[in-house]
Amino acid sequence: MTFTHPVLVRWSDIDSYDHVNNVRYFDYLQEARIAFLSEIMRTTGDFFAEHPVVLVSQTVDYLRPILLRHPPYDVDVWVESVGTSSYTLGSRIVDRSGGGEDVYAKAVSVLVTVDGETHAKRLIATTERDALLEHVVTT
Repeated sequence: MTFTHPVLVRWSDIDSYDHVNNVRYFDYLQEARIAFLSEIMRTTGDFFAEHPVVLVSQTVDYLRPILLRHPPYDVDVWVESVGTSSYTLGSRIVDRSGGGEDVYAKAVSVLVTVDGETHAKRLIATTERDALLEHVVTT
């Protein structure tokens, strides 16, 4: 199942070429990723305190420039795969405001579960694994 999170472009996101600076794409992806994980893990407080995880890799394919405008763009997030101590999320930034589905960027993010105190890698807990597996999307 794919999760969708709306993101508004802020004036401060715009660069000298009048489009969103490429670094801001990472902010949009992070915001959606945290919202997605908080929801599927049913987090009641601080997601990272309850389910410590670190981002170890993220690749982004920039497909078209994002412009300053209202309404928001959508960031779709889903689980691509689940390992023993890591999982991979897919995501994309999409414009659905015109009735179509224009994709602006695609990303793949790899996260590793860690111990909250030692920061050492840990096995994915059963509750985490079950929640992640419910949201695997095969492409």
